[in-house]
Amino acid sequence: MTKFLNKWLRKAHRWISVPTFLSIPIMLFVRMTKGAYFTVSPQFEAAQQLLIFLLALSGAYLYFIPYIVKSQRKKKKSSS
Repeated sequence: MTKFLNKWLRKAHRWISVPTFLSIPIMLFVRMTKGAYFTVSPQFEAAQQLLIFLLALSGAYLYFIPYIVKSQRKKKKSSS
């Protein structure tokens, strides 16, 4: 199960990072060209925040995978 989740989460993390990476410079460019009084639609900002939140969650999981696997190996070794 861990390998399946790991593989799926890595792919999802990559695909979520692309729209996030593209949306932030686009929003900044629009704000620069339209002036300081231009406001971005709340839906766009909400989508950006959701993408960043998903990237943070999946990135944290990917960061802790080696530690999770290490603890599982220790449990298997001690039970044998």
